[in-house]
Amino acid sequence: MKPIDRLLGIMAQLRDKDKGCPWDVEQTFATIVPHTLEEAYEVADAVERNDMTALKEELGDLLLQVVFHTQMAHEQKLFDFDDVAKGIGDKLVHRHPHVFSGGKKLKTAADQVDSWEKLKKEEKSVKPKGKRPGQKAETTLEGVPLSLPSLSRALKLQKRAAREGFDWANLEAVFEKIEEEKEELLHVMAHDDSPEGRLEEMGDLLFSCVNLARKLGVDPEEAVRFCNRKFESRFHYIEKALDAQHRMLADASLQELNDLWDEAKIAEQSGT
Repeated sequence: MKPIDRLLGIMAQLRDKDKGCPWDVEQTFATIVPHTLEEAYEVADAVERNDMTALKEELGDLLLQVVFHTQMAHEQKLFDFDDVAKGIGDKLVHRHPHVFSGGKKLKTAADQVDSWEKLKKEEKSVKPKGKRPGQKAETTLEGVPLSLPSLSRALKLQKRAAREGFDWANLEAVFEKIEEEKEELLHVMAHDDSPEGRLEEMGDLLFSCVNLARKLGVDPEEAVRFCNRKFESRFHYIEKALDAQHRMLADASLQELNDLWDEAKIAEQSGT
């Protein structure tokens, strides 16, 4: 038996209403989604740590989520694992005509992205997903999942708009926008310091920073994750240094903490 067939059989047995696992039987698409998202993040974490042993395990956990969803769909006679695999296979072949159909050869990854999006639009124009007769076609920003992390969703919304020509002309314009949003936040804090005002203006500032990241070719989620890891590493250095002195964080002055932070930066640069 192939490993994937064995896995599908195990999942079917776990979902058996009479002989299966009560927890697995109780699950629905909605209750499994948080686990699916968590496993995707754990895959990303393993990649960032370059832990290939963990990556193999986390990919298995992520595959289980696909199998879980398809088993529930199969039980409701909606679709099954083979339908999902066939669907993505057909999509990949159709969206890579330069590889599978003798289409025009593409020179760069950017060319492929453009080709992919054009083919995607053509597919939607021929067969609008989930649309009733006479219903409006999908808009430019429609279909960007609400469940995406906010920075990732902002990036995807901006990319969609930029493909239609709604974009900043250059980096300087983005920096000017960031400065404008900073001033608006300062104005709210000085004249109308309400939680709602802070929320809105802080959101505008962050959204503009995502625009800057996009223009720089930087994934904002990846950038913040990198910064988080750096912060954790340096803060751990501070705690370890104080512990060696038999002191607590509360015992140190802000200047001492800043000095230790600078030491942590130097240690990073020297690789110690």
